[in-house]
Amino acid sequence: MCELFGLSSSQPQAPGDLPLVEFRTHGGDKADNPDGWGIAWRYGQDLFLEKEPLPGFSSARFDRLVQTIESSLIVAHLRKARWPPVNTLGNTHPFIHACCGRQWVFAHNGMVPDVVATESALCNASCLPDGQTDSEFAFCHLLRFLTDHYQTPGTDDDWIGVLSAVSEKIASLGKFNFLLSDGKLLIAYGHDRLHYQESADAGSSSVVIATEPMGDKASWTPFAAGELRIYLDGVRVRQVLTHPAPSAGRWNLDEQSDLP
Repeated sequence: MCELFGLSSSQPQAPGDLPLVEFRTHGGDKADNPDGWGIAWRYGQDLFLEKEPLPGFSSARFDRLVQTIESSLIVAHLRKARWPPVNTLGNTHPFIHACCGRQWVFAHNGMVPDVVATESALCNASCLPDGQTDSEFAFCHLLRFLTDHYQTPGTDDDWIGVLSAVSEKIASLGKFNFLLSDGKLLIAYGHDRLHYQESADAGSSSVVIATEPMGDKASWTPFAAGELRIYLDGVRVRQVLTHPAPSAGRWNLDEQSDLP
C-alpha cells in the first residue's frame, strides 16, 4: 500500500531530527511501495516539489533530499501503483494545484476510483489533473468544494465543515487517507490508517504524521476512524471526527444539500 509522511513544526526541522531516512526504506525495500516517491516542502514562503516514478529506497535523488531538506512543513509519499497501475511522473504523488489564491499540495493512501467519473463529468476547469490517478481526481474534487469557502488560519467553521463533509463522502467510496496543505496548514484525514506523533517543549512544537509508525513506535497514536486534524506551525488548531460509511459503491458527490 502507499505510505504518507507529513510534518508541521514551529521551527525548521533538521534532517537528523526526522524519520525520513527510515521512511525512504519503505519505498520498495522494507515495504512494497516501489512505484514512485515524492516530497513537497516549504522553504521561505514557497512550496517546492520533487518526485520520480521510481523506487524511493534506491533513488540517489531521494536519498540526497531526505539527508538535506530542512523545513517546517513537509508532505511526502511512497507509491504502490494500483489505480491505474501505471508508473509515470504525472501519476506520482504528491500533487500540486492552485486554489483560493495559493498553491495546495496533496498525497493519498487508498483507492476511490468512482471519484474519477464524478469529477470528470463536472468539467472543473480550475483543477485539471496532470495524471490519471483517482487520488488526483479526488484532490481536484476537494478543491472544487473549498473554492468558495476557504479561509485561513484554519479555525473557520465554514470551510472546515465543507472539507470534513466532502472527505467523508469520498471515503465512503473506498479508502481515503490523505495529507493536504496550503503552504501554511497541514491537514490530515485518517479514514482507516494514519498515525501521529506530537511533541512540544519551551517555545517549540511539532507533529509528524505517517501511515506506519517509525522509530519509537510506542510514541505514535493512531487516528480515530474518520478523524480530520489540522495543524498550524506544529500546533493542532482543529479536530473533527467524521463517520465515514462502509464502502458501498458510487455516491453522488455532486449533491451538496447536506454539506454545511
